[in-house]
Amino acid sequence: MAGAMKKVDKIRQIVRLKQVMMRWKQISLRRHDSSDPRPPSGCLYVYVGHERQRFAIPARFLNLPVFAGLLDETEEEFGLRGSGGLILPCDVCFFTHIVKRLHKNENKYGKLTLEQFVITFSDAAANFDSCKDQNVVVFTPLLQKAEV
Repeated sequence: MAGAMKKVDKIRQIVRLKQVMMRWKQISLRRHDSSDPRPPSGCLYVYVGHERQRFAIPARFLNLPVFAGLLDETEEEFGLRGSGGLILPCDVCFFTHIVKRLHKNENKYGKLTLEQFVITFSDAAANFDSCKDQNVVVFTPLLQKAEV
């Protein structure tokens, strides 16, 4: 009889431990979700411009020539150091229009290099509705105030 009671107590302890672990997991997942939201499935966050505006872009965009050019610019600006998210040193307005064009017709615009985007859309930059000023700067040096 005493052996059966020990077995029941052990089962209760295991069940209680499992309940505590499940509750801890739920609490920790809630904390993670609220403090550091994850990008949508198949996407990643990039931070653009001096203001480091966050964009969720499809991960497949990184294989396109325009993003290869942006990544080259990033490497020139920051080197190969990786601290935090992917930062792209271009104007937010220009980046927004790249992403809009790619979402609209990836087959057509996905073949353009960064230089081709700049040439193709620099004349139209003055007509971009979301650009507040007429002088759109494509690349902004983000390390102006960096200490060496």
